[in-house]
Amino acid sequence: MRSWAIFFARVILGLIFGMAGYWKCFVLTPMAHAQGFFVEAYADTWIPVWMLWTSGLLVPVVELIAGWLLVVGWRTRESLLALGFVLVLVTYGHLLAQPLYVFIEHVIPRLALLLFVMLMPSDEDQFSVDGWLRTRKRTRTEA
Repeated sequence: MRSWAIFFARVILGLIFGMAGYWKCFVLTPMAHAQGFFVEAYADTWIPVWMLWTSGLLVPVVELIAGWLLVVGWRTRESLLALGFVLVLVTYGHLLAQPLYVFIEHVIPRLALLLFVMLMPSDEDQFSVDGWLRTRKRTRTEA
């Protein structure tokens, strides 16, 4: 059952980020995301404009790639780390704009899923490309 729990948590987290990244990349566009959600929103803060543009352009791409990698379970650790950094960045931004930002709807569910998958032994994630590759590698080593 632990493998199924990891599978469901990983896939749901991947879908949340993957679909957000898809929308930000292909519907909104990374330029519009950067301008509206980063540059305009934080222009009056300490953050330099170049950093706002860079972050605003990268977040959608990271969400898209890392989210869909989580769905299939390939490069899971790297994807979890990338999305963890996205959560830290987004959390800081929300707190900078609104010090009493409510995390219950956005950050906490994503963080809970991310930490759950991150803390589970990777060998238990059997229903993933990473798991298949581990099994394949063990089979070759034993042969």
